[in-house]
Amino acid sequence: MPPGLDRDARRPIGLPRRALLTGAALTVASPSLAQDAWPGRPTRIIVPFAPGGTTDIPARIIAEVLQRKLGKPFVVENRSGAGGAVGIRAAVQSTDGHTLLHTTSAVAVVPALQRDPGFDPMTDLVPVTMTAASPILLVVREDSPFRDFLAYLAKARAEPGKVSFSSSGIGTTVHLAAEVLRARGRVDLLHIPYRGSAPSATAVLAGEVDSGFLSPIEVLPHIRAGRMRALANCALTRTLLPDVPTIAESVPEYDGVQLWFALFGGRDLPPGAAAMLMRELAPLRQGSVLTERMAEVGAETMLDGPDPLAARMRAEVPLWKTIVEAAGIPRE
Repeated sequence: MPPGLDRDARRPIGLPRRALLTGAALTVASPSLAQDAWPGRPTRIIVPFAPGGTTDIPARIIAEVLQRKLGKPFVVENRSGAGGAVGIRAAVQSTDGHTLLHTTSAVAVVPALQRDPGFDPMTDLVPVTMTAASPILLVVREDSPFRDFLAYLAKARAEPGKVSFSSSGIGTTVHLAAEVLRARGRVDLLHIPYRGSAPSATAVLAGEVDSGFLSPIEVLPHIRAGRMRALANCALTRTLLPDVPTIAESVPEYDGVQLWFALFGGRDLPPGAAAMLMRELAPLRQGSVLTERMAEVGAETMLDGPDPLAARMRAEVPLWKTIVEAAGIPRE
């Protein structure tokens, strides 16, 4: 079962119906640090991607808020490389109890793509909270002959391997959203990977591909300018664009994929630290600079605590291994 919000919206994206989980955390931090005042020193927030991107922005907002409220420095450190694996490994290898990780769904995907990623997200990280989630949109050029998703689906089924789609690269979440459609919808789509989201969007606009699976930040300006149309939303609910149907409305087996961002602690994050962080971050849930900045990139602020994040990870880590294997994506 692919990742997605249940239709009654009571469980998180990434939680299959047959594997409902309510665990509070994926791992337990070292009890030797339990009695220490935290934070007792500067805290790093590692971002495993380049500065200025959609993963970096919330991390810097969070760092500023925590530094102001807790009276200790919170410093963002960008450690990009290997699809996020370099930065994730840096957070996992830290044993100082003062290292956080702000990452994307890559933390659940990398173990499916790499034989030895150097970390086990199920045991090496302490969930703190989801910070934001964003839909993935299936888009076409405005003059595309596909006027709706049903027409797109019918063509793909009638002519296997003929309908093409672009993505920002092999193994990215947007690519895997299409692979879930391929598996659950019994369609054979032609994948044309590009080096990043911008070239992928450009390929749609140039007519190099029939369609693209892209994030809102790349396509909303083109949709609003009348250069692109969204055929479907890969989430389970009609988020962001209420008039755009979900894939699951036509393919019931498709349970939704979203881009998401989350805050973790290293394995030595002291007990109680996650709860402290949530108390300080709670005011950002509504009417804050974080909600404003996330809305600008088509994302919804979450900050719903460790339980939904733990459940999401327990569901998605094995799920992506299944999807990657079914898609025949070679592991590095």
